[in-house]
Amino acid sequence: MAYDLEEQEQLDQFKVWWKQHGQKAINAVTALIVIYLGFNAWNYYQNQQSIKASAYYDNLLKLDAADAKNLKSVQSISAEIMDKYAGTPYAGRAALTAAKANVQANETKSAKSQLEWAADHAKEDAIQAMALLELAGLQIQEKDYAAALKTLDRSHTSGFDGLFADLKGDALLAQGKNAEAKAAYKEAVEKLDQQGRFIKFTQHKLEALGN
Repeated sequence: MAYDLEEQEQLDQFKVWWKQHGQKAINAVTALIVIYLGFNAWNYYQNQQSIKASAYYDNLLKLDAADAKNLKSVQSISAEIMDKYAGTPYAGRAALTAAKANVQANETKSAKSQLEWAADHAKEDAIQAMALLELAGLQIQEKDYAAALKTLDRSHTSGFDGLFADLKGDALLAQGKNAEAKAAYKEAVEKLDQQGRFIKFTQHKLEALGN
């Protein structure tokens, strides 16, 4: 095939460029292909993990966590999900379910451990916030108010700010810090859903402090 002078010059320039940069170009393309394949493989793996975790979680939901006779099964299935499928949203949910069962069975230490796990590892912001609230609630029941306040000061999604402030008020009130409790309840009233069922309870607490 014959080339005109301009085409021949372009071809010569390309040959020179390819000689200098060809291997780099090949390496770059190869790297992109590897990244693309790796990304797809990771997505596939994550999807398969979620499918398997979902099956375990479905079995967990079939059990009544409040029924003492199901406690060992709830603990076993939850532990399986938390151990093998920690990267899925189901792990945090399983931890909350196990914590509920342990609270019902008065196994508070185990419940707190699972709530702490969910607070640290849950993939869903709402689950993480719920774990912190339940953990703080248990700490208040144990009269460990300093620990409860520390838990309530942890970062959480803003949609739960009202509930966090309300529980903070409870901890402060239990310590006899009425002025600080009052401020916390006021904050809760401002941030709670004005049409929700929780705000009335907070308003009653506030009124009891002489709002």
